[in-house]
Amino acid sequence: MKSDLAKKGIERAPHRSLFKAIGYTDDEIKKPLIGIANSANAVIPGHINLDKIAEAVKAGVYMAGGTPVEFGVIGVCDGIAMNHEGMKYSLASRELIADSIEVMATAHAFDAMVMVTNCDKIVPGMLMAAVRLNLPAIVISGGPMLAGEHPEKTCSDKIDLVTVFESVGAVLSGNMTEEELNRIEDAACPTCGSCAGMFTANSMNCLTEAIGMGLPGNGTIPAVMSARIRLAKEAGKQIMYLLEKNITPSRIMTDKAFKNALTVDMALGCSTNTVLHLAAIARESNVAMDLNQINEISKATPHLCSLSPGGTHHLQDLNRAGGIPAVMNELFKAGLIDNTCLTVTGKTVEDNIKNRGILDDTVIRSTDTPYHAEGGLAILFGNLAPQGCVVKQSAVMDEMLCHEGPARVFDSEEEASRAIMDGNINKGDVIVIRYEGPMGGPGMREMLTPTSAIVGMKLDAHVALLTDGRFSGGTKGAAIGHISPEAMQKGPIAIVQEGDQIAIDIPAKKIALKVSDQEINERLSKWSPPQPKITHGYMARYARMVSSASEGAVVK
Repeated sequence: MKSDLAKKGIERAPHRSLFKAIGYTDDEIKKPLIGIANSANAVIPGHINLDKIAEAVKAGVYMAGGTPVEFGVIGVCDGIAMNHEGMKYSLASRELIADSIEVMATAHAFDAMVMVTNCDKIVPGMLMAAVRLNLPAIVISGGPMLAGEHPEKTCSDKIDLVTVFESVGAVLSGNMTEEELNRIEDAACPTCGSCAGMFTANSMNCLTEAIGMGLPGNGTIPAVMSARIRLAKEAGKQIMYLLEKNITPSRIMTDKAFKNALTVDMALGCSTNTVLHLAAIARESNVAMDLNQINEISKATPHLCSLSPGGTHHLQDLNRAGGIPAVMNELFKAGLIDNTCLTVTGKTVEDNIKNRGILDDTVIRSTDTPYHAEGGLAILFGNLAPQGCVVKQSAVMDEMLCHEGPARVFDSEEEASRAIMDGNINKGDVIVIRYEGPMGGPGMREMLTPTSAIVGMKLDAHVALLTDGRFSGGTKGAAIGHISPEAMQKGPIAIVQEGDQIAIDIPAKKIALKVSDQEINERLSKWSPPQPKITHGYMARYARMVSSASEGAVVK
């Protein structure tokens, strides 16, 4: 056992003494030490219940003959950090999470790891740590929140956090009263759990299951169901089997497994943030993944589920309809899933998904009757984004799939949000928000506030928004992010001027600044970078070391 490094032999008597100070017995110390990376806290709705999940995991570990050793992991709530300086720290926390788990697991010679997680950056950070350590590991999430009931409509009208964001725009445009907003605010998030739509947290939890690192049900069983506690116990038991058979993340997260994850991503219509996170995890796994591959998989994969924000269904509906196994089985029947991949069940994808059919074809459609012929995401290229940019095409209104309009240029999210909410954006405009990338932000803030305001003000059929920053998984509309290279790296977005024409063609995967190459080069030759927005502390260091969004915004 690896843990023998810290506990076996005469010379390790001091180490055992310290374990005993914690309360561990000789019998517990002799057993495999299983690290429980627990990101529970009282600031994220999706993590408030992780203490119970961790207790269930530990029970499972004990039942299977191991000794669980729990430690804490940080987590940022993107919703609470949204639209202020706090959001600069969210994406950057992913690297801290991966690094800190690496430190704890290595320093204490754990034999295997259980990752207890749920929300946006914590899930990918833990997956990055898992494959970096390459100890037997399993991920268990806290589960999705239930959708809320609309206070003014029938019980069939479900709402979620995005409803609240969009309602702000409705109030500002005179389409809703503040009293109505308050009632929606009270009803939208009725339980603990990751926010109820196919936003980033649930996207990553579902893809964790698809890639093979979570047990069936990990992505979809609601947080408040007892089945979630039972699944956590099973995860605790299963880590002992993975340890016995030496099934490590590198054996699971292979090139074929990443392609499966991307295929499920396209079928579900996941968050654009999955592009960043899968690229970062692939890099840790030494698996090649580029943006062109995403377009190839998207073109071949039909969009089977229309979940919020692009549709009306929520994670509880997906779970009831058969969950990720049903989606993968449907995709496998169409020849789109490799069923030979190993998973944390100790079995292959084939074993996990056989006989798992669709239970409600209004939630999970067949490949013969998809919502869209192509997958949920698209990567656009052109002179404005030579290294690419990403859009959730399944959440774009048909009339905005092709659009050309004048640029409205803003050097921060706050400036753009103010212009939108003050009514200074016109139909046809293309809003450009720059210096919000990984380096320039720094931290590549999510921009759910301006995109939701556009929707709430009924402008999403008329206005596009482009940025070198990123968007929440709750964003819908013609919101195109991750423009690379970013402005701070002298990308062409840095020299866009007010009134420049910008052409967007999502079906053709193209984006163009309608300015001559000569003019672009002349503008770039006169460009100089602005002063950094943060000059001390972690984010100043992060800005100096972070890569382009096209490479996953990883720290090198």
